[in-house]
Amino acid sequence: MKRLFALLAGNSTSTPGATLAAATPFLLIGLFGGLTSGLLGVGGGIIMVPAMNLLAGLPIKTAIGTSLAVIIPTALMGVTEHHRQGNVDWRIAFWIALAASVGGFLGAKFAGSISPAILKRTFGVMMVVVGARMALGR
Repeated sequence: MKRLFALLAGNSTSTPGATLAAATPFLLIGLFGGLTSGLLGVGGGIIMVPAMNLLAGLPIKTAIGTSLAVIIPTALMGVTEHHRQGNVDWRIAFWIALAASVGGFLGAKFAGSISPAILKRTFGVMMVVVGARMALGR
């Protein structure tokens, strides 16, 4: 178990207590991201990426990749409860998931060739535009 904590901390000399302390910001980011994901359908990109980048200091590309890694368990937990409540249209989900899988792969490939500064600015502009449109009810 101690080895697992050391691996999660990123070095072999960490103790479980130090690992938990180091993980606390990420646990809070995950909790808030999960809450907003289940409640509003957002959390990975809109909440976790900026939090990991701006608050935890992860490089933007690492924040994006890490967000994609945690979206699977987050989505599974959220969709389980939304399905129970009758809030999932599986036919639509199938087609969107099919196209989103292809888009996710292509986007990740393309992100490798974009500078982190441009990626970060593009992400910020997209969030402002989407946020303004939603706030204005369009």
